[in-house]
Amino acid sequence: MTGQVLIRALRADDRPDWAAMWCDYLAFYETEVSQAIYDSTFARLIGEDPQDFSCFIAEQDGEIIGLTHYLFHRHSWTLDNTCYLQDLYASPKCRGTGVGRALIEAVYGAADVKGNGSVYWLTQDFNQTARRLYDRVGKQTPFIRYQRK
Repeated sequence: MTGQVLIRALRADDRPDWAAMWCDYLAFYETEVSQAIYDSTFARLIGEDPQDFSCFIAEQDGEIIGLTHYLFHRHSWTLDNTCYLQDLYASPKCRGTGVGRALIEAVYGAADVKGNGSVYWLTQDFNQTARRLYDRVGKQTPFIRYQRK
């Protein structure tokens, strides 16, 4: 892969490549979802509802090599929406080349366009590769996540 990385919005014709990449992302986190979830998620990602998720794709030499899903939502501590970057994935062969950073910066740019400077995300504590990038482009907070048992 020698070409420049293009960051762009997800398109309807990206469905097969997006699904394969999201499947790899979910496998990394040792989970899987039903076909109904794939269908619903993709429909939301390419839909027009501003409350739904959006997606940026990283493409190089015509191949999708990364993705990020993000969402704008209200926050009780501010008048402006905040941006949640839910999923970020770069193909293993492209890690360390700036793809992840470019996808995060695209989300930062989308937040700036909407006037929402706040962008946050979560990761597993064992995801050391990603955390090295996150330490360079973000600030770790002291929050610990809990969820219903």
